Amino acid sequence: MPSVAVKLYSVFFKFLLKHRLQNRIQTPHDDSNPFGITTRPEESVSAANPSFADGFATKDIHIDPLTSLSVRIFLPESALNPPEPDSKHHSKLKSKPNPRWLGLDQNDSSTAFIPNHHLQTLRRNSLGLSATNSNTESSLREESRRNSYGCSNDVEAFNCRSDGVGGVYRGYLPSIDKSRKLPIMLQFHGGGWVSGSNDSVANDLFCRRIAKLCDVIVVAVGYRLAPENRYPAAFEDGLKVLHWLGKQANLAECSKSMGNAKGGTEFKKADLQRHIVDTFGASMVEPWLAAHGDPSRCVLLGVSCGANIADYVARKAVEAGKLLDPVKVVAQVLMYPFFIGSVPTHSEIKLANSYFYDKQMCILAWKLFLPEEEFSLDHPAANPLVPGRGPPLKLMPPTLTIVAEHDWMRDRAIAYSEELRKVNVDAPVLEYKDAVHEFATLDMLLKTPRLRPVLRTLPSG
Repeated sequence: MPSVAVKLYSVFFKFLLKHRLQNRIQTPHDDSNPFGITTRPEESVSAANPSFADGFATKDIHIDPLTSLSVRIFLPESALNPPEPDSKHHSKLKSKPNPRWLGLDQNDSSTAFIPNHHLQTLRRNSLGLSATNSNTESSLREESRRNSYGCSNDVEAFNCRSDGVGGVYRGYLPSIDKSRKLPIMLQFHGGGWVSGSNDSVANDLFCRRIAKLCDVIVVAVGYRLAPENRYPAAFEDGLKVLHWLGKQANLAECSKSMGNAKGGTEFKKADLQRHIVDTFGASMVEPWLAAHGDPSRCVLLGVSCGANIADYVARKAVEAGKLLDPVKVVAQVLMYPFFIGSVPTHSEIKLANSYFYDKQMCILAWKLFLPEEEFSLDHPAANPLVPGRGPPLKLMPPTLTIVAEHDWMRDRAIAYSEELRKVNVDAPVLEYKDAVHEFATLDMLLKTPRLRPVLRTLPSG
């Protein structure tokens, strides 16, 4: 059973969440506003820091001029290591994962289902990160006011290098000799459609740990929240980010081709400084992704309602096929997805009053997310088992589903995995005993012993 502290916190959490949901129902909203919001005033936000503090550099980018859609990039310091001798061989690995997921006893929380091939076994056994709240450090506030390179002007942007103090970079600019390619993981946060953000303190720490243990570049998506922006806004935002990744990859290749056309060794020193620019003279190429991201190894990670978004994006990626090249979605991870349906499962009956997100509050969240005329517990966004949701299931990428024993939504997530396995999709389920919904991502649960084995199940580079 969950600890007494978790039980008490659950009572407080549900009381506060119910109050906020009811207030948002009673407050009139302008659903016609396309700009929307991606965070709430009452939520603690962690400032971005483009220097490699604690082994990571982070950067916020607003990627859609018509909405508030943004991403936060988490670049691990391991990306600065020179390419390994066998990197050429590694880059030629096929994008389709090996259909075998390795694991031991699912009842043991220390067990991990780990995809092999280019989704290799995780090398590290320790989180090794400090939980310092960067929002409390004045230096990070200053960094957040700088441009995407962390520099105060355009001239510095092309000349920022190590300041020689502890190996810390201020405004990291990739160089040719430090261009190790890492997989890209798109992360969609939870929050019941109406709360949470990609730059919250909890999500920032969670993404840092993912980047460290999995050795990947994490791109956390700040999608629009309900009820200001209802379905399909959040789903469309997720798909926009996937297309943005493809655009970035293609722009980077174009920039490289433009430079190569000049020839000569003098080009090489300025290769990554030669970018396609927009009408205002700003670079359209994101240098961190151009230098270190491998879009052919893209993994989708969704937490709670973010898992619903990830599954939608995966289906749309399947439908798009080669139109997304060079982006290839090679796997997805659904962490306690926010699934529901009109015909209750066993867990939906037995655990209706479960911890943190119970059935009553989830239905309330769906009422805030779905347009009134479309509200149904069997809406394609809510129930993965309804027919006609998209492409044939057999075309879906390998899907790892993580569920918690005391989560009332667990059975429907397991049933969805069973449907995938029926058509030979690699779809293992990892259930954590004595765990609750959001047990690996909710603020006060981030330091519990449950978190480490969960992160060790995720695909690595």
